[in-house]
Amino acid sequence: MSAPAGRWADLGPRMGVGAIVAVIGLLGVWLGGIVFIVLTVAISAVMVWELVRMLDRAAPAIALAGGAGAALAIAEILPPGYALPLLIAPSFVGFGQLNRHRATFAIFTAAILLAGFGLFTLRDRFGFEWMLWLAAVVIVTDVAGYFAGRFIGGPKFWPRVSPKKTWAGTIAGWVGAAVVGGIFIGITGANGQLVGVSIALSMASQFGDIAESAVKRRMGVKDSSSLLPGHGGLFDRFDGMLGASVFLLMVQQIVNFPPGLP
Repeated sequence: MSAPAGRWADLGPRMGVGAIVAVIGLLGVWLGGIVFIVLTVAISAVMVWELVRMLDRAAPAIALAGGAGAALAIAEILPPGYALPLLIAPSFVGFGQLNRHRATFAIFTAAILLAGFGLFTLRDRFGFEWMLWLAAVVIVTDVAGYFAGRFIGGPKFWPRVSPKKTWAGTIAGWVGAAVVGGIFIGITGANGQLVGVSIALSMASQFGDIAESAVKRRMGVKDSSSLLPGHGGLFDRFDGMLGASVFLLMVQQIVNFPPGLP
């Protein structure tokens, strides 16, 4: 009985904290405007702070996070062409402040800020329902992967980096994302390509999760911080959203997003 109990030991805190985070996030998405700007800036800044603390404890984590948050806040009220340099600039600042792992800091910080900017852009251009779709794909991917991985088990996806992730959980995430895509076709009138986009978005969110796991493994830490019981830090909670948001920001013009709608 001890093995099954241990397998589900984190379920209670994980679901409770996850529900609170989801409610706060959906409320911010629904309200939009300045509330959503503040939310994305705060989350992004905390993620940069967690990243710096993982990579180099001697670096000024609060200052770098504050600078990154300020850059994102200004970028979100500027035209995109003017915003882009601001989103990349904090990565360059970190080169002069970190003593090691500078490239990792630069890549992830740029991705975090681009993801925050992408979320605000998606909300501003396409409205609440498409933000809800994005969040649903990421959440269902995570939840389906969690339960399928523990119920089914089987071969590991990448045991050296993420020992708990299985192929069963990975594929279950894709299936769950496809179901979300199908539901939103009925809600929005988008065409069948939305199912493919949803699956690709699920894959991108899983790569975001894997990339963050690789950094933690390399740094020898279990969680990015201890801010969220059962989840670790905000970076641990939003790594999937990071990958999905950056992916959608890059491909939304290629697929004429939302597919099938004017």
